[in-house]
Amino acid sequence: MRLFALAAVAAATVALPLAVASAGPVGDEGRAALRASEADDKVPVPSRSPLVLGLGLATAARCGPELFSADGIEAQTCVMTQGRDTWARTYYRNATGEDLHSVLSLMEPGGRTVQMRCVVGAEDDPGACETPRERTVGDVGAYTAIAEFAKGAGSGPLLLRSGSDSGGS
Repeated sequence: MRLFALAAVAAATVALPLAVASAGPVGDEGRAALRASEADDKVPVPSRSPLVLGLGLATAARCGPELFSADGIEAQTCVMTQGRDTWARTYYRNATGEDLHSVLSLMEPGGRTVQMRCVVGAEDDPGACETPRERTVGDVGAYTAIAEFAKGAGSGPLLLRSGSDSGGS
């Protein structure tokens, strides 16, 4: 009999909090739903998606494929756009065991090129390099980004070239 009473107390201890949690809040359900539906009638439906999502401007990324070299470097390069600004970013991981050098180029539709030189550490941790943000000129789809990874300060062999186009190089 004691065992049965103990099992019943244990079952009630588990079941009671579950029953309360599944019952939901008590009180202003009808009024809150009424207020929400009244508010919906007054809100205009946007004709296009806004540029602001959450806390800031939405960022668009147009990226090429993730590429891997036999030497141990992997990278993916993107053209980034946020509001009126465009820039290039490359994500990389260096498993070669030695520091590498990278040149990231952003080519604009009018022929202008912005370059950033980055030292890629030998830590085998993911990293990123990006060009400064520039005011978008023309069609953002005409922008291209290329990242080249090499040993030495520009004098060593090219290990990997990664581009923002889906064809990749």
